[in-house]
Amino acid sequence: MTPAATPTPKPHEPVEHVELPPPAELSELLAGWLPRQRWFGGKGREISEVRVAERVVLQVGEPHAEFVLITVSYAGNHALDERYQVLMGRRATLPPELEHIEIGPVTGGIAYDGLWDRDLSALLLDELADGAAHGAIRFVPEPGAKIPRGTTGRVMAVEQSNSSLDYGEQLILKLFRRVWPGVNPDLELHRALREVGSEHVAQLRGAIEGTVDGQPATLAMLSDFASNSAEGWAMALISVRDLLAEGDLHAAEVGGDFAGEAYRLGEAVAAVHADLARALGTGAQDPGALAAAMADRLAQATTTVPELGVLGPAIRESYAALAARPEPVPTQRVHGDLHLGQTLRTPKGWLVIDFEGEPSRPVAERSRPDSALRDVAGMLRSFDYAAHHQLLDWKDGEEPDAQLSWHAREWSKRNRDAFCDGYAKTMGADPRADAVLLRAYELDKAVYETVYEARNRPTWLSIPLGSIARLAENGDAN
Repeated sequence: MTPAATPTPKPHEPVEHVELPPPAELSELLAGWLPRQRWFGGKGREISEVRVAERVVLQVGEPHAEFVLITVSYAGNHALDERYQVLMGRRATLPPELEHIEIGPVTGGIAYDGLWDRDLSALLLDELADGAAHGAIRFVPEPGAKIPRGTTGRVMAVEQSNSSLDYGEQLILKLFRRVWPGVNPDLELHRALREVGSEHVAQLRGAIEGTVDGQPATLAMLSDFASNSAEGWAMALISVRDLLAEGDLHAAEVGGDFAGEAYRLGEAVAAVHADLARALGTGAQDPGALAAAMADRLAQATTTVPELGVLGPAIRESYAALAARPEPVPTQRVHGDLHLGQTLRTPKGWLVIDFEGEPSRPVAERSRPDSALRDVAGMLRSFDYAAHHQLLDWKDGEEPDAQLSWHAREWSKRNRDAFCDGYAKTMGADPRADAVLLRAYELDKAVYETVYEARNRPTWLSIPLGSIARLAENGDAN
């Protein structure tokens, strides 16, 4: 793919004689503030040091604005250092609407999370429209993209690992809170899909880019806002709820049946896979190496989730079947973390969003080609989650009866099959035909889910454990 043309940035004059809070002063404040943020990924770990690694001033005066790159070190292992970014605002006094995002008093005023400041949100969009540059930070509009000036944004409250600004339900700016060296796959793949005219992603308008460890790094990306849309996960939960409430009706007989949408979603995901292969090419991977990596992740997960020990032999048997595959596994660039929450239903059809992969993994790992069945497996796991998540909350925590459990499995199977049918129609190949590979990917995803649930939502741990047991027993999560 030909890289997107980069317009010549418009540099700003160097800022001189600006009174900046000393790095040590900021580091001390941030050490107490960071762990309380929803998007901070180091919760529960012992922090040994927080330090300001870099700062770039965007605007002086009232309000003052600067990008601050923060390095977080953890006790016992500096190899686990993480970098986070904050658009830090500073005012002499905070208006009431900004008091909730105060970082603390510093030299020259009060520091706060500037994304919530409407003046600074407008500044970011104006800088993108201008193609501005401040030191190592560049505001890069996409070729031919129209970016309005003077528009303010509001922080959306729907994300965890990142933060997004909604500009009048026309544009959305996603700020990647954790910053890695390398171009974020979300930006890279959106650029590739824009070039081939993909119809199932929001159109990219621009990006904010910088450097980390001497490598290009993605700070934020601007794209079209999918107005009047519904998230796939929310739609699926409503469908399951309607089925469980009916009691004696089958999934196909309930008014909220989701299978038609699952079929169309399968078509959309297949189209995105075809576009990615066309834009970035294809390759192949040794099945033995793929199975070995899955086995390593299982071994690591078992230390966190002891319950996997009983299921381990059956899981490893599935991985061994993959390792014995005689032909290489076809690979290409994929989404990497696909589930119903990464999809939007608009009046025109389905969109796939958030192509950054699993945010906790380095960019280099997330950018590696993989089998398209990793994404398919992620969606199949998501249908299973939607069905069984509802049971956990059913009737104020009471144990669901056998009929409700049966209906949950029925809903999952119906929608998993519908998704695969739609995918097969567009792709020309049924993902279920490669049962050994698909089962291995589903198990690998479910193993990852057990670790996530054990650390974050222990009451949900039974969902992936139950799926692993069914997959290991009969090769199907239902």
